[in-house]
Amino acid sequence: MKKLLLVTLFGASALIVSAQKNTPQSYIQKFKEDAIRIMHETGVPASIVLGVAMHESACGNSMLAQSLNNQFGVKGSSGTTIVHHNKKIHTAYKQYPSVYDSFQDFARIMTERREFSAMSLSLTHFDYQGWAHGIQKRGYASSHLWASQVLGIIKKYQLYSFDENPATGQPQLAQNTK
Repeated sequence: MKKLLLVTLFGASALIVSAQKNTPQSYIQKFKEDAIRIMHETGVPASIVLGVAMHESACGNSMLAQSLNNQFGVKGSSGTTIVHHNKKIHTAYKQYPSVYDSFQDFARIMTERREFSAMSLSLTHFDYQGWAHGIQKRGYASSHLWASQVLGIIKKYQLYSFDENPATGQPQLAQNTK
């Protein structure tokens, strides 16, 4: 009887923990409209916003994403204190009021910071491959695999379908080939 109770409690707690985690599909459903809106406002492809956010935040499951709504690992000028597992942690990462605000700040970085802003002038908002390689080339991440990892997420979940082709005004239906 004790074993059955223990197994039942363990199974129930595992279900509760797994229910709290975002899956890639649930993350996409929650935030695709925000990413599309950011694309229309800034020209940064929705697939890039979602793909980079999914990669950097583990689909919103990272401590930064959960505690600070920081989907991209963006650092701030002043420190923030968060409570994680009943411990106060001082961090240099920015805190955002919402995930949408984090998306907006990422797009602002891509369009206004000197090292990235030229991409918004030379790339369209349906050239997700050019954006991923350009972001890596300009030093966003230190890993030489970063662009291929982000592109893998974009392709696996067909995030390019949220990008709008400026020639037709329609979403991309087929994968870009470059």
